[in-house]
Amino acid sequence: MSTPEHAEAPSPPLERVKSVASYTYDNITGWKSVRILRIGRGMYHDVRRRLPYYWSDIRDAWTYRTVASIVRMYFVNMLPAIAYTLDMHRRTGEFYGINEALFSSALAAMVFSILAVQPLTIVGITGLISLFNYTIYDIIKIYDPSIYPQFMCWVGIWGAIFHWIVALCNMCDYMRYATDFSSETFGFYVGTIYISKGVEELISEFTSKGSAAGFVSCMIAILYFLTIYSLEIIGSSTVWTAAFRGLLADYAYVIGTIFWVGFSHIPGPLKAVDMTRVPISKAFYPTQPRGWLIHFWELDAKWIFVALPFGFLIMLLFYYDHNVSSLTAQARQFPLKKPAGFHWDFFLLGCTTFISGIIGIPFPNGLVPQAPVHTDSLTVYETDLCIVPTEEGEGAEIRRPVVKATAVVEQRISHFVMGLAIIGTMTGPLLIVLHTMPAAVFAGVFFIVGWGSVGSSGIMQKAIYLIRENRFVQRDEPLLKVRNRKILLWILCQLIAVAACVAISETIAAIGILFPPVWLYESD
Repeated sequence: MSTPEHAEAPSPPLERVKSVASYTYDNITGWKSVRILRIGRGMYHDVRRRLPYYWSDIRDAWTYRTVASIVRMYFVNMLPAIAYTLDMHRRTGEFYGINEALFSSALAAMVFSILAVQPLTIVGITGLISLFNYTIYDIIKIYDPSIYPQFMCWVGIWGAIFHWIVALCNMCDYMRYATDFSSETFGFYVGTIYISKGVEELISEFTSKGSAAGFVSCMIAILYFLTIYSLEIIGSSTVWTAAFRGLLADYAYVIGTIFWVGFSHIPGPLKAVDMTRVPISKAFYPTQPRGWLIHFWELDAKWIFVALPFGFLIMLLFYYDHNVSSLTAQARQFPLKKPAGFHWDFFLLGCTTFISGIIGIPFPNGLVPQAPVHTDSLTVYETDLCIVPTEEGEGAEIRRPVVKATAVVEQRISHFVMGLAIIGTMTGPLLIVLHTMPAAVFAGVFFIVGWGSVGSSGIMQKAIYLIRENRFVQRDEPLLKVRNRKILLWILCQLIAVAACVAISETIAAIGILFPPVWLYESD
């Protein structure tokens, strides 16, 4: 017995395209076996493998799952971007504002939805780029804060050059040495940063607006988190019908955001509370009184070369962060069929980094917590009924739901339309709507996205395994082959690495946390 989560129109079978030459360095000798000397080989093969599927990326989009994905990813991408921009707005001399955040997210969405080899990877503003931007500001303001825009522009230019070198020299191949230790630790660290930023947002309400605003903000943030978390849990439960609970899960962010933003405007004592709301500026204009083009040529030559190592650091951060995001977007649990690539997409990331530096917006990057959410929102699930007979008597049985991922709607339209929606959000009327949103909602967004990364991490799963009573552990559990002491030691090593990175992130030395040696750790 099978119950589909949503009725889907049957799609034509995916045709296999035979590759004339596979991308491998096996059995190659001489200088051709050296990756960095085969300029552009990886990019060429990325495009060659995916290009035959380009039309199907558009044709396959006309399903309900695409609509649900557009709505869900609009909120999941835009709300954290605005939340991080509020943090940058306070800590970079108000250089970055809402329009810069929306512009950055829209630029990345349009470029990657149209040109990327793997359009499922969501690209936008991350917590680490927020940390990077305001840490550089803390350094620059010691000397001359007025050069910050030009300095960041040159960081983007140098970063783009390093991106292009890495992509052309096929260096993305070395991501094969990233192991579960590094990816799990990195994901847990990113989730922890998200949650800590949510707490910082609430503390800011207490310090800037007083205790009343602080307590109301805490209540809204926590209840907003619980609302969306509960609706998504219902989506994978067995209550009501499959179609109804699927709708609740698909539009959890819409329901939670509309309700709790409206809640903050209830007339009376609640509305009278002076809570921080999203600061806005003129539609399609920068936050500061400047043009969109940064006058990078006016920066002294010495500062241009000072920006070079920072550009190298941003490349290192994006090298790991973006490629891990791409990997999580196409994780094993998703039944993907179309080929992906890394070299070409990293080259595109260099292009968006260059453009972002020139126009003075945050550098977009692959979103580790949101990337699998996009693929999950496009996944078609079916709930099978598993009936296990028992010996209790005639007719006695145990009924269990078995949820299976049967297909993924692999297409470009959801990413593209999401980008158009973000551009539309930069218009005057929708900016006014954004201005009605309390900062507490964005703290709740931090909690949701952060817990999504922490709660689903391998670290958490191993920890739950250790505290579970042994007789209730499934006999096919792979961890049963490993002694508990070894698992505990593994978790402790990961948590020590996470704690060290989080601690350093709170200091001006955070600029060095972007690519610590732990991310390169290779397990046996």
